[in-house]
Amino acid sequence: MENQEKIQSQINKLEEKFKDSGQDLSSYLDGLLYQRYLTYWDYIHLDTLLSLQVPRTHFPDEEIFIMYHQITELYFKLILHEEKQLVEDRSNQIEFFIERVERINNYYKALISSFSIMINGMQREQFLRYRMALLPASGFQSAQYRMIELYATPLENLIHHTERNTYTSNSSTETLFEHIYWKKGATDIKTGEKTLTLKQFEFRYTPRFLRIANQVKGKTIYHKYQNLPEKDKQNTALIKALKKLDINANVNWPLMHMGSAYRYLSKDKETIDATGGTNWKAYLPPSFQKIIFFPNLYSQKEIEDWGKEWVEHQFNPKKHK
Repeated sequence: MENQEKIQSQINKLEEKFKDSGQDLSSYLDGLLYQRYLTYWDYIHLDTLLSLQVPRTHFPDEEIFIMYHQITELYFKLILHEEKQLVEDRSNQIEFFIERVERINNYYKALISSFSIMINGMQREQFLRYRMALLPASGFQSAQYRMIELYATPLENLIHHTERNTYTSNSSTETLFEHIYWKKGATDIKTGEKTLTLKQFEFRYTPRFLRIANQVKGKTIYHKYQNLPEKDKQNTALIKALKKLDINANVNWPLMHMGSAYRYLSKDKETIDATGGTNWKAYLPPSFQKIIFFPNLYSQKEIEDWGKEWVEHQFNPKKHK
């Protein structure tokens, strides 16, 4: 009897719901009657997902390379999912803020710890061969990662550090974007000519990047923190989470790429170009980029030394024993 009353109560609530939207509950119940039971493989589109790995060569390790990058992009999508919630949130509840930043840090933690798959999970000889079939594609062309940066901090914080004092928040979005730091990573230092990798990337994504930059202008996660009440801005858990996000995104993640690049592209004092022609030795080190999402959380000395300790620890471990 109790179960029947519960079912009748649920039906009554459904009737109210569909009545409010001008829909007929009976038709939807017919739909439930005829539709198939949901399966796991249909729900996550498993067959489609497993069909998306299409190597361009016959080297077995290329499939590992593809899958790892696809997994990475899914984690980037998770990070963006949390960032968008933060940017769009109007409650200004400190608990919500901390929880979302910690979620992002957990995604980065998984990404960073999994990078050993790239560093140790493929044969160098295979990589150096199948990579030639990938030109000019490059992980540099990850649009989602650039979107993560745009949601996190204003464009003026993403200007290459050698030019950062030249521009301010009053500069136009187009001007700031033209001088964003990562473009220098795919530009010939001697000639100033953009690589094909960068040209393709700009052609495909510049309109979307500019649209996002304008949408979040004054509303990034950095701004959200700045606009909190003074008491909340001093919240130690929030500060710790934001600093961890900065280190994960702008130190630990680039360092993992450096480790992979040295493993596959540097041997016997010889440096091999990346597939996209990026000057990775000058582009990847955090101490060279000096990208900081939340600069107001650090002292001037910490900003000047950004990334140096981590880089030295990664590549000169004996010095830090």
